Amino acid sequence: MPIELAEKYRGTAHGEEAAAILGACVQCGQCTVNCPTFRILNDDWDSPRGRISLIRQLFEGQPSGSDLQLHLDRCLTCRSCEAMCPEGVRFGRLLDITREQIEPVAKRGTRERLLRRALRAVVPYRARFTALLRVGQALRGVLPAALRARVPQKRAAGPWPAAAHARTMLVWQGCVQPAIAPDINAATARVLDRCGIRLVAAKAGCCGALSYHMAETGEARDFMRRNIDACWPQIEAGAEAIVMTASGCGAHVRDYGALLADDPQYADKARRFSELSKDIAEIISDELAAGRLPAIPPQPRSPDRRVAYQSPCSLQHAQKLKGVVERLLKHAGYTPTPVAYPFMCCGSAGSYAILQPEISGALRAAKLDTLLSTRPKMIVTANIGCLTHLAEASPLPVRHWIELLDETLAATAQAKSGAA
Repeated sequence: MPIELAEKYRGTAHGEEAAAILGACVQCGQCTVNCPTFRILNDDWDSPRGRISLIRQLFEGQPSGSDLQLHLDRCLTCRSCEAMCPEGVRFGRLLDITREQIEPVAKRGTRERLLRRALRAVVPYRARFTALLRVGQALRGVLPAALRARVPQKRAAGPWPAAAHARTMLVWQGCVQPAIAPDINAATARVLDRCGIRLVAAKAGCCGALSYHMAETGEARDFMRRNIDACWPQIEAGAEAIVMTASGCGAHVRDYGALLADDPQYADKARRFSELSKDIAEIISDELAAGRLPAIPPQPRSPDRRVAYQSPCSLQHAQKLKGVVERLLKHAGYTPTPVAYPFMCCGSAGSYAILQPEISGALRAAKLDTLLSTRPKMIVTANIGCLTHLAEASPLPVRHWIELLDETLAATAQAKSGAA
């Protein structure tokens, strides 16, 4: 459906890009069935079709403001609608463009501004976040039950292999995962060590996604440039991949090339950076196909190996890696249980759980109902945000799938050693 851009947007990069995306939408409504907020709120304005109508009004020059901002804020950026869209509408990109346009003109209340500023001042900075988390963990025993559930218990990383190998990869640390779950990357290092790969921590900080999805695009681009600069010597030294164990970070880093394409100093490096970014599921799948992953003997069928896999939106929709982790879990001898509505978001979505707690909580409750209905022994996921969010309310352990593969490989190696 063609759009007539308002004069202020005509000829601008964002205006023309938005017009191209809007023009691809035929308002068929097939996206609504996949939209988590539409399912919860039953309001067409909180569906992709409704939001696109409001966005069209903005770019056509019709009055817009707080109503549009409200419905954009309620969007999880899960991109489930993109997976369903027969026309290939890039809704996630349209959302980011529009948020950047509306943020300066639709004024937020004082409380909301302060909360968003506090999140941006703490979460992306690893040292600050870790310090606050450690205080919360030290006081966890005396906190009210509701608050205590939001403070994860401290976890130990376990050993990190130091063996030298001909192949080297970098692993993304990010901002919150090293403090919340250092065992995820340590388990990744142990698995890749068995494949003949040395894993080294990437000298990078926050990927910039939190700032970017809050329409602080200048701040986000600064994070991106700093990460490229910090990791570039490691890349030049021969690192063959940047391994992502948090699919939310991975989805954003894959877009570095597109988001910095207009920066003459960083465009080429950003494109290379994105090309090197690989989710750990991709890496392990490649190693398995090449015969470099140690063989795992058939595991006994046991209720203890029944797991419910929650596929993060950032993995299945943004990175289009649907079904990869499930196959790897089966290879490791686990039985992924059938999960209803696997395309539905768990409600974490970065800062969404804090900024939209009611909708987020409703989505988590619905997700847990579907995950627990098949009576698994644990819940497995591939993103630290999903893991933490689900663990707050889950009666079962919630773990990263790479930890299960690490344990299976270790048990296999120990059994072989004992037999010898």
